[in-house]
Amino acid sequence: MRFFLALSCFLPIGLVSFAQIPRTDSLRRLQDTLPEIVSADTSLRIINLNPYFTIHVDSLLEYDLEINRPAQHYYWYLRNSPVGVRIDRNTGVLYFKADKSFFKSGKLRYDEPYKLELGVQNLYNPSDQVDTSFSILFYSTEVELSRIKPTTSTSVFVEEGDSIRFRLQCERGTFPIEQITLLTNLPISQYKAVLACNDEFSWVVPFDFIRENDTTRQRLLKMDFIGTDKFMNRDTASVLIYVRPGINYPLKNQEFNKVHDEMFEYIQELKLTFYAVSRTIKTNKSVRVSFDITASTTALAGTILTTTSDNPNTQDIGKILPAVGLTLVPVKEAVAPNKIQEQNTASQIRSTIKRLEYMLSENSLFGERDPDILSKTQKLREELKQARLQLVDLPMVEVDEKITQEGADKYFNDPKVNKKYKLKVN
Repeated sequence: MRFFLALSCFLPIGLVSFAQIPRTDSLRRLQDTLPEIVSADTSLRIINLNPYFTIHVDSLLEYDLEINRPAQHYYWYLRNSPVGVRIDRNTGVLYFKADKSFFKSGKLRYDEPYKLELGVQNLYNPSDQVDTSFSILFYSTEVELSRIKPTTSTSVFVEEGDSIRFRLQCERGTFPIEQITLLTNLPISQYKAVLACNDEFSWVVPFDFIRENDTTRQRLLKMDFIGTDKFMNRDTASVLIYVRPGINYPLKNQEFNKVHDEMFEYIQELKLTFYAVSRTIKTNKSVRVSFDITASTTALAGTILTTTSDNPNTQDIGKILPAVGLTLVPVKEAVAPNKIQEQNTASQIRSTIKRLEYMLSENSLFGERDPDILSKTQKLREELKQARLQLVDLPMVEVDEKITQEGADKYFNDPKVNKKYKLKVN
């Protein structure tokens, strides 16, 4: 035993380790009892679909779509596709050529995404299919301005009181017009604003649009319609409106009726005056006729007594009677003088009445919008002024209160009175 220990002290360390007795792990290892899961792709799907395409104008799109199944047993289809987009139903090749004609005709638009519905289905099993979607957006680096097109000519002639109505249409370019602004050289109000394409502009020209101190008697309104897109590209359409003086019929009708009523009232006053003057002349004429008959009878009686009577006393009376007849002549002039002034006044009043009545009849209105209302009103106003000036020295005549306007009208239209003042030709 001692020999073994001593020997072991002189042996190398490696030999001592080699000589150790090996030890075994007494713990039992756990085994994985779960079955190994192998992943398998069993659902139909498109393996290379790009959900978003951006295509430049005049470019060509050719994209080969693939599925995780044999392609010979499936067919492809599109729903709600834009003009020109096609797909090969057998191979799934998506094809499109972005021709400019599509955009100029308005069938396609720039910078507007189009959503397409894409599907693939088994030829032998209708339930084996898949539907999906993707978007296509077209753009262009060449900018074409959108244009504003008013539905009227560039020069419009209107009158005050007229209304103007037209639409602003837009010729679409690369980008649509999103806002329209109106600029005018003169301030206007009460108009319908235009904010977008196809809106209608309307404006009623006021009657005070042309100022009284405006020597040209015509005003030019320049309207600039400025359309802008989202990138502030502009297009301007100008419309020139020449406004001429118009007739404010409601106001002018009131003015005409006022002048008409004034003339009619003046005619009625003249008829009352004519009646009073004419009746005075008639009474004076009766007195003068009575004096003339009395003087003639007295002179004739004196002549008869002087020539036929044998009595000297009677002959003396007969000589006196002619002198009495001559004496009645100055008495007649003193009691009932010949009123030539009143006669002329009555004739003048009657002629003025006739002229004013003719002017009222000649210048009557035809409807509520008579185009000659201004000239007719002016004629009546001037005629009324002239009649008042002619009769400015008309003597003051007292009119009997018992005389009514109907009585004066009846007397004025009496045939005997008309015959009395009728113009006589020798």
